[in-house]
Amino acid sequence: MVPTTLLLGERRFDITTRTLVMGILNRTPDSFYDRGETFELDRLVDRAGCLVEEGADILDVGGVKAGPGPEVSEAEELDRVIPAISALHERFDLPLSIDTWRASVLEESCREGAVIGNDISGFADPDYLDTAVRHGASVVATHIRLQPRVPDPDPHYDDLVGEVAAFLTDRARSATTAGLKPEQIMLDAGLDLGKTPAQSAVLLREHAAFATLGHPVFLSASNKRFLGDLLDLELEDRRDASLACVAYGIHRGCRIVRVHDVRGSVRVARMTETLIETALESGVGDSTIPGGTTGGTIL
Repeated sequence: MVPTTLLLGERRFDITTRTLVMGILNRTPDSFYDRGETFELDRLVDRAGCLVEEGADILDVGGVKAGPGPEVSEAEELDRVIPAISALHERFDLPLSIDTWRASVLEESCREGAVIGNDISGFADPDYLDTAVRHGASVVATHIRLQPRVPDPDPHYDDLVGEVAAFLTDRARSATTAGLKPEQIMLDAGLDLGKTPAQSAVLLREHAAFATLGHPVFLSASNKRFLGDLLDLELEDRRDASLACVAYGIHRGCRIVRVHDVRGSVRVARMTETLIETALESGVGDSTIPGGTTGGTIL
């Protein structure tokens, strides 16, 4: 079953063809992308205002980068993200997401207005899902082979797509057992998280398989390492490749895209949605297939 709704707090979104664009806000001094540009709270809030003007549907705040780096304690993470969540909730009427794998950080963030827990650990914290249920927060279930911040130099899979799908199905089942609704659970294949560049590319190509698992599909490919490695692109040159991932991902059933370039991604999303809707209206598409085209062919 391909999901058609997404519940974020008190807001319900029709995602039959509509894609939500999540703007990334890093309150970290060592982000791989902005390298601390929005670490200061005022600069992060200013950046959020720009993302809202560019058409962001959701704002995602993170206080610890996913890759290896200096240890960030729970107290330090809270000091980074809670003032940010509070300031954004006060200024912007958009769903807020907290990018954390700690249940304690999710707890405090929800108290300040967050309605999404974006957890790249696959709910490793045993209290994470209960915390989400208690606050009515939606969650992102992400596939990862090891754990955040731990290098994975030689990831091996006997059945890449099958193993990732099974992992996500298991995590989604845990979330529904805890008390979340299917429309509150997003699935993220975890590109670059315990995957080689080639494995990430295969997972991007096969996203239609994840769109049939009964939950909205979440794509985080923006400026990632696999794009640079596969196309020999430095970080500052990955914008076009990132936008191509947005277009392809939407066609394959992704309905939430987490991005740095909100303006470009919104434009790509609206154009791709128009193509899908036109195909459906003309009778050449099939709404039961991720992306809405007969046989899953590219529009």
